Amino acid sequence: MDIKTYIKSGILELYVAGALSDKENREIYDAMLKYPELLEEVLNIEAAVVKLTAHAAPSNSKHIFTSVKKALSFTDNDTKVTSLLPPTRKTIWFNYTGWAAAVLLAVGLLWTLNKNEALNTKVSTITTDKEFLEIQVKDINSDLADTKKLLNVIRDQNLINITLNGQDVYPEGYAKVYWDKSSETVYLDLAGLPKPPEGKVYQIWSLTLNPLSPTSLGTIDDFNDNANKIFELQNNNASQAFGITLEPAGGSESPTMEQLYTLGVVSDS
Repeated sequence: MDIKTYIKSGILELYVAGALSDKENREIYDAMLKYPELLEEVLNIEAAVVKLTAHAAPSNSKHIFTSVKKALSFTDNDTKVTSLLPPTRKTIWFNYTGWAAAVLLAVGLLWTLNKNEALNTKVSTITTDKEFLEIQVKDINSDLADTKKLLNVIRDQNLINITLNGQDVYPEGYAKVYWDKSSETVYLDLAGLPKPPEGKVYQIWSLTLNPLSPTSLGTIDDFNDNANKIFELQNNNASQAFGITLEPAGGSESPTMEQLYTLGVVSDS
């Protein structure tokens, strides 16, 4: 995506103004999560709108009608006085035009107050949206920090890397295990596995081969919610291999071999 061209297109201003369709709003929202420059531009646009509406909105609107009433010399005790002399055409014209001006002024004031209320509502909405976006920014920064931490971990030369290849039930599947023996921790990269069916979870097994003995390291209950598909589990076993099976929610006491998705042997080197 050409970020500069996208910003200059004016679509972000329409997004802030609420003039786009739900589909377009969602597309821009996804783009902001992917490109921090777009998110920053939206925040700048909203800040400018908030500043503009704050300067434009009347600061003392509740006293407008009182001031107008006083300027026109109206009081709560005013009574209508009727002249005994027939009014001239000039007097009649001034009477009508005076009241017409008062009515127009009142209508104008009502329009201003309604417009001000609409602006206040818009400012409130923008403020809420800004707070929401600020929360999203914090979440993005947190995700970036977590991702950086994971990358530093899996790039550690002291980690043992094990490739788990796909088995009969899902030959195209794969997974990676990064085993830190010093901290008894394994990091699992499960991006090569499909989304588990409803009511099913992946279960991770540590295996010794002679005799074959599986030990459960736990289940992956948040597979669908984890965007990068990297998980951390504890492993204090003398593992010679690792396997992943698909099990009912809550896990199983022993692996269901018919649902063995991946398997990999720890290298002797």
